[in-house]
Amino acid sequence: MPVFALSEDLLFPPPELAEDDGLLAIGGDLSRERILKAYTMGIFPWYMEEHPILWWSPDPRLVLFPDEFIISRSMRQTINRNIFDITLDRAFVDVMKNCANAKRKDGNGTWINDDMLEAYTGLYEAGYAHSVESWSNGQLVGGLYGVALGGAFFGESMFALRPNASKAALAALVKMLIEWGFMFIDCQVVTQHLKSLGAREISRRDFKVLLERALKLPVQPGKWP
Repeated sequence: MPVFALSEDLLFPPPELAEDDGLLAIGGDLSRERILKAYTMGIFPWYMEEHPILWWSPDPRLVLFPDEFIISRSMRQTINRNIFDITLDRAFVDVMKNCANAKRKDGNGTWINDDMLEAYTGLYEAGYAHSVESWSNGQLVGGLYGVALGGAFFGESMFALRPNASKAALAALVKMLIEWGFMFIDCQVVTQHLKSLGAREISRRDFKVLLERALKLPVQPGKWP
């Protein structure tokens, strides 16, 4: 199938027309309106610095349902010992920068370039993007960030400077999403690490149905308390 070139309007091709690897479209911009439109269709931007903007809709999709989150015994002990102080939306930009600097096992560079940092900081300031931070002795040692729409949280990236720091942030996020009635965390790309935490693969078709249900829940932009 062809890769579609986006124009100045906010139209995206149907996600089911994506390539086998999930690549759907190229070009466009990272405006707030375009990114939010993409998420409502199950599409997200992901590209390297030297490439144009690439838009993806993989099949299968990795999803974590909050009530299926797996907490190991050692992780539960870490949480019970209150080793980390957990906060929300306190250090969004720092979380993104740490995610950008995190070493990746595949050795490739980060997709969190300056344009992505600016775009998602704008989403954060508008109340759509959020961060969860793990602190130790006043130092930021782990965290994650993503976008929340309706009953869906679209996870973007996480980092850890101390063992279990990112898992503690994720565990806190899962607990809060259950309390707030969220339906799922979109993990986007399949990784064994996230699968070990309870995430599972579903088809693009099932994800579309799930997303449509989640987006019917109230959208409440704003900083998380």
